[in-house]
Amino acid sequence: MERIKDIFKQNMKQYSMLIALIVIIGMFQILTGGILLKPINVSRLILQNSYILILAIGMLLCILTGGNIDLSVGSIVAFVSALSALFSVTFGLPVWLSMLLGLVSGLMAGMWQGFWIAYVNIPPFIVTLAGMLLFRGINNIILKGQTVLLPETYTKVASGFLPDFIGGGSGVHITTVAVGIVFAVVYIFMNLSIRKDKLKYDFEVTSFGLFATKLAVVSLVIILFSYWLALANGLPIILLLLGVLIIIYSFLTNKTIVGRHIYAMGGNQKAAALSGIKTKRILFWVYANMGLLAAVAGIVFAGRLNSASPTAGDGFELDAIAACFIGGASATGGVGTIMGAIIGGFIMGILNNGMSIMGISVFWQQIVKGLVLLAAVAFDVYSKSKVKTVQ
Repeated sequence: MERIKDIFKQNMKQYSMLIALIVIIGMFQILTGGILLKPINVSRLILQNSYILILAIGMLLCILTGGNIDLSVGSIVAFVSALSALFSVTFGLPVWLSMLLGLVSGLMAGMWQGFWIAYVNIPPFIVTLAGMLLFRGINNIILKGQTVLLPETYTKVASGFLPDFIGGGSGVHITTVAVGIVFAVVYIFMNLSIRKDKLKYDFEVTSFGLFATKLAVVSLVIILFSYWLALANGLPIILLLLGVLIIIYSFLTNKTIVGRHIYAMGGNQKAAALSGIKTKRILFWVYANMGLLAAVAGIVFAGRLNSASPTAGDGFELDAIAACFIGGASATGGVGTIMGAIIGGFIMGILNNGMSIMGISVFWQQIVKGLVLLAAVAFDVYSKSKVKTVQ
């Protein structure tokens, strides 16, 4: 029991947010009369929040470098959706090429901001605030203040479902369950690899019994979740994309030199620079990556609405930032995980969905989300003060 208490104290915020997610799900499941966890509603919940989760992954890397944020991501979402309309509707280019050009445009937008932040030393807040105005203005110029309908292919990417290659029309989407099992196996192997590396370098790890229990529980949850989706329309294509992004960026932050450098910058940027880490290059590519992921979110959001709109992406940056902080990221950088950001995004999404089902006004929803964000950051500050007191 003492060992379990120590583990919980060391990962207090991450586990607390996971417990909070479970409590919130249970509460809204009761208050909505069981509607929240119906398979079809779970599927819709994923589709409605996928672009925020994608943005949260990129935003976490920005925050890890030292508590920096990117205020321009909502405008880049709108900018890329407008370019999608320009390329595919106005210029008549193939949809795949329009999407590719949109991704390149988002990457270039991120590189533009990364240059001013990393090499001209302008604070990220100022650069991304300028970017928020700049890219929103370009969006309005391209669309001329009007909403433009997009080709149907965009909708298939954002709201489509994986075909059932295995099942025979039994009512359960067998391919979705199979994909869930694959992701559970990948999760197990990734964690075994991380544990092996920690043991190799004599880092402290949990007992094998607790470690195996954690793997078994999480893997079971992944498989049950896939089965639940299989009872509805099957696996959303966007969830498959999100799963791939989670695996890639979890690997990046946990297993690569670049990931360790990002965390080191958040711990102490001057010390990281003195130790030989190319902090300017890291900062540049973190913001370039944020632009790329904002472009992905822009294409997904455009497909979700089946249109490019002048108001697309309004407030997305705030939801992404909130997801990261609620999920355990530190306001000063250097602390946070990809899965934590995803958990934070789901907390925000479930709050929105649950209160909407109950018919609660959007104004009250904003108040609740604001209080949740404030409580999460206050908890982070309190946790750090307790650690300093102990030391």
